[in-house]
Amino acid sequence: MRVGITGHRGLSPKVEAQVRADLAKVVEAFDAEDLVAISCIADGPDSWFADAVLAHGGRLEAVIPAAEYRDGLPDWHHPVYDDLMARAVDVHHTGMRESTSQAHQAGSEIVVGLADEMIAVWDGQPARGYGGTADVVAYANRVGTPVRVIWPEGATRD
Repeated sequence: MRVGITGHRGLSPKVEAQVRADLAKVVEAFDAEDLVAISCIADGPDSWFADAVLAHGGRLEAVIPAAEYRDGLPDWHHPVYDDLMARAVDVHHTGMRESTSQAHQAGSEIVVGLADEMIAVWDGQPARGYGGTADVVAYANRVGTPVRVIWPEGATRD
C-alpha cells in the first residue's frame, strides 16, 4: 500500500503528540512489508509519518518540490530531513528550482499521484495559502485518491 501524507505544519506540542499517536495507530494497521510512505518530508506530519512508517519496517519515497526546498525549511529540521532523504528508497522531483507555493502544490500533486491513499492531518479549514493542506485534499478528491483525515478532537491551530 502506497500512502501519501499532507498536513499542517507548526502544530502545538500538545496537538503534535496526539497527531503522532494517531499516525502511529494508522501505520500499525498496515503490513510493514507492503507499506510505502510518500512524503515531501517537511517538518511536521510529513516527517512524523515517514518516521512512523520506517520504524514499522516500511519504506519511504521522498518528493522534493524544488531544488531550493531544503533551504526553505526551518534550520532545526535539516538533520531530520537529511536523515529521511538518506533512508528514502526513491526520490521524485518536480523539476522546479524555487521553493514557492506553486512548487509545493506541484510536489503534493506528485505525492497524490503516487499514492493509493492519502492521509491528511487537516483541521477541515480552507488553505491559508496556495498549496496548503486543503488544496492537496481538494486535488486528491478531484483525481479520485481516497483521503483519510486525522485531526484530534478539540485541537486548533494558531
